[in-house]
Amino acid sequence: MVVSALSVGVTIGIGVGVGAVVIGGIAYVGWSISSKNKFVESEVTVDESFSTMDVYLKKRYDLIPGIVETVKGYAKHESETLERVIAARNSARTAVGGAKFEAEGEFGNQCARLMMMQETYPELKADRQFLMLQKELTDIEDEIAQARSYYNATVKKFNVAIRKFPGSHFAKKMNLEQRPFFEAQVTERENVKFSF
Repeated sequence: MVVSALSVGVTIGIGVGVGAVVIGGIAYVGWSISSKNKFVESEVTVDESFSTMDVYLKKRYDLIPGIVETVKGYAKHESETLERVIAARNSARTAVGGAKFEAEGEFGNQCARLMMMQETYPELKADRQFLMLQKELTDIEDEIAQARSYYNATVKKFNVAIRKFPGSHFAKKMNLEQRPFFEAQVTERENVKFSF
């Protein structure tokens, strides 16, 4: 009878141990799936926020030729400035990855120079089409600033999530890497100097 009770106790102990291992395994699998899904969702949110910003950047690309053509009529001898604006636009349109941020900074700097031309040409200030295009560009720049802010917020959340333990374990397995922030370039931080 003592042997029988001991054998029942061992059997129960083994059963509890196996049950604990099974429950732990199920919890680990559930946690793994949940963690991976959160990373996937966060990564998609970062991509979506970049795409949103990219839409506004493309609107700006499309607007610049109209502004350049309007300015050409008043500032025929400013071809070098206008060519730099178009070159910066084309560079920003085709850039990808981290180079996109640098190219956008240069393009923004050139756009600012283009807008400053109105100070030198009073008749340009009075041109209705130029004023309309300038207002549209200002509105787009505001939208870009908001989109950059949203993008940077999603990147911050993503970068923190992939670096925090224990999520960093799964991030490494998923080959997730930190995403770059969209920061103002050095040229965007400086005052624009323009002279003729």
